[in-house]
This record gives sequence, C-alpha cells and structure tokens, in this order.
Amino acid sequence: MMKKINDTLKRLAGKEDFQKRYEMQRRETMNHPDVRAFLRNNEADLTTSMIEKSMVKLYEYSQQSKECNKCPSLDGCVNLMKGYHPELVIQRGSIDLQYDKCPRKVMDDEKRKNQKLIQSLYVPKDILHASFDSIYADDERIDAVQKAASFLMNYKPGSKQKGLYFYGKFGVGKSYLLGAIANELANRKVPSMIVYVPELLRELKSSIADSTLNEKIATIQKVPVLMFDDIGAETMSSWTRDEVLGPILQFRMLDSLPTFFTSNFDLQGLEHHLSYSQRGEEEKLKARRIMERIKYLAEPVQVEGPNRRG
Repeated sequence: MMKKINDTLKRLAGKEDFQKRYEMQRRETMNHPDVRAFLRNNEADLTTSMIEKSMVKLYEYSQQSKECNKCPSLDGCVNLMKGYHPELVIQRGSIDLQYDKCPRKVMDDEKRKNQKLIQSLYVPKDILHASFDSIYADDERIDAVQKAASFLMNYKPGSKQKGLYFYGKFGVGKSYLLGAIANELANRKVPSMIVYVPELLRELKSSIADSTLNEKIATIQKVPVLMFDDIGAETMSSWTRDEVLGPILQFRMLDSLPTFFTSNFDLQGLEHHLSYSQRGEEEKLKARRIMERIKYLAEPVQVEGPNRRG
C-alpha cells in the first residue's frame, strides 16, 4: 500500500515539475523577439487557441538559429537540420514551420556547383585561408591594403562599384590580397570566385569539345564578385582574348559587377601583351577594347615590396 502511495506522490510531483517547466518554456517562447514579431504581424489571422495549440512549434522556432546568427560556421550549425533555418507560416488554420536553406548553405551549394563546373577555382591553400589579420601592411603595401579595405567598407550588393587591378612583381602578395577580400566577403555571405587565368583559359579551350563552354562562361559572367588571378601570365590567343575574356568583361561592365585582377604587368604592359596573338599578329584595336573594359571595371593599384615566396 505504502509503495502505491509513493508511486502516486512521485507521479504527481512529476506532473507538477512538468507543469512548472512547461510554464517557464511557454513564457520564454512568448517573450522571444522573433516570436513576438510574428504574432504581432499576423494578429488578424490568429486566435488564442491557435497559438496555444502551436506552442511546441513556436518553441522549436525560438530555439534555433536564423540567418546563421547562432552558428560559428556551416559545419557548426546548431539547427535541427544542418544548413536550414526555420520560418513561421500559417497553414490550414494553424502555425507551422517551414525550413529553407540558410545563407551559408546557399553559398556553400553555389561554391560546390561552381567547383564542379570550373576546376580552375582550385587556387593555392594559403590564398584560400588568407585574412587581413595576417597581412603585414608595411609602407610598400599600405596603399593596396587600404584600397582593399575601402572596397569592403563601401561594398553593397547591387551597387555600382569598381574592383581593383593589383599589379607588381612576382611574389609581393597580390593573390593573397584577393584571398583576404574573398574571405571577408564570405563572412558577409557574399559569393565571390577567384580564377587562376592561365588554368581557366586552358580549361575553357578544352570545354569546346564537351560543349560546356557557354555554361562555364555564363557562370563566370554572373558571379557577384569575380577575381582574375594572374592575368597576363597566359599565352594569349585571339580566341581567348575576343571570345572568352571580351564577353565576360563586357557582361560585367554592363551589369556593374565588381571585378578584380592581379597581374605582373601594369596596364600598359598588359595592353601590349593582349596586342599579340600566338601568331605574332599585332591587333592593337582589339587589345584596346579589352583594356577599356578593364579600366572601367577596376582601379589600378601597385603592390610593391620584397618577394615573399622566397
């Protein structure tokens, strides 16, 4: 008999404890700013009964990260479904949750799609992990670092903004600056693409055979921020200049999409390089057209200093 009474008391205590926990969670949920905003914006369509019935959904919503605000990275996503964040919706007379890709997941999917499409995205690891914290801004490079920082401070997606044309001797850190800009943009959930120009042009040439050329060019044309690493290091042909480089630059110029370049040549040297095809023909007018587009898209900035690649 005593055992039965103890069991009943435990059960009642458990219920009471559950009730307290439920009330606390309910209060916490109803006071959550996102939940309050949803209820306020939809008060005309909601009843007290609907809200009470949907308390579990509201609690689930309140505990998760939105717009990646509680997650250190995509791998460290805290949500029930990694890479997806919840949104409250009203469906068939009750409050429900729908899950959409979070900004980091959208970017990661885009990057993976581009990597499959364009192999030359693979740039050296040190560039992929570049950051402004590790850039030594000595007197010789201060101008380049300041210009890069100024771009990042002023950049707004969709706004008309010039990129930068970093030029200087081999090994002074031009590509590393591109990596630092790309990583800072990634932190703000802005997709960018760094392409190593000699590799890209080789790949596009071989894409004629498998008919993916136009798709690849279209991908490069449309990326929000594009970075051409080492333009001028390739063996230029009339085809790569007029059928690949020209259309990409023209598209980005008309859409005012920020475009960056690194080169061992200054603008005059690059124009000379673009004037000569592999057959040694001088084609100054066509080269000048490409240069006009580059000058429209990017401001030239000299990067000086000792060779940091040893």
